Amino acid sequence: MKLYKPLMLSLLVLLPPGVTLAESAGEKGLAIAVEADRRDKGFGDSSATLSMILRNKQRDESTREVRVRTLEIEGDGDKSMSIFDSPPDVKGTAFLTFSHITGPDDQWLYLPALKRVKRISSKNKSGPFMGSEFAYEDISSDEVEKYTYKYLRDEPCAEFDCFIIERYPVDKNSGYTRQQVWIDKTEYRPHKIDYYDRKNAHLKTLTFHDYSQYLEKYWRAMRYEMVNHQTGKSTTLLWQEYQFRTGLTERDFDKNSLKRAK
Repeated sequence: MKLYKPLMLSLLVLLPPGVTLAESAGEKGLAIAVEADRRDKGFGDSSATLSMILRNKQRDESTREVRVRTLEIEGDGDKSMSIFDSPPDVKGTAFLTFSHITGPDDQWLYLPALKRVKRISSKNKSGPFMGSEFAYEDISSDEVEKYTYKYLRDEPCAEFDCFIIERYPVDKNSGYTRQQVWIDKTEYRPHKIDYYDRKNAHLKTLTFHDYSQYLEKYWRAMRYEMVNHQTGKSTTLLWQEYQFRTGLTERDFDKNSLKRAK
């Protein structure tokens, strides 16, 4: 069981009579995050392909083709592996993440040219992932316990009515002081995240587009757009070929599997 469930029970017990969770900005922000997390539970495992399009300030583009596998872990964060198929200079590179509810995530990168597995230090999680505008910490699953929360306001986002919450990373090595997240009230899906750097300046914005539903329950955005406001660079992720409950196991996500990833 995840730690947020007893936490929520404790909040209910400690609140004075007549006071609801919605009456505290911190508790309401947490409750929204918990509900969004609850709605995505139970998918088991998934696989997908994606095109990662990198753009520099001059809008020059380069594209990388990637396969992504994810395994849901009971009582902890998800495990995921990304395998790069092109271009030739990154072909065979594989990235493995063990997300955790508490404490730093474990991450490893297999570099085929060196034939070695490199562990990503928890102090380097704010670095760019494979030259993109996504940081290593952005690649991990968003476990509820990785942040503290505050509800800010309601606001329209696209054709939806959204909650806006602010979340603050617990990890002292995070590259962010805070993130503002727009979550729709209908399906509790994220639509936008604003990231603020260690100087509390607006660093990046991630937007989610073209949601599709799988297994009549699980929503996945088919296009991510990450824009770095400080450098003018951007990264697009175009997702395809989602499959769920394909029979992946923890053996498919051990460190040895990095070298044999195909």
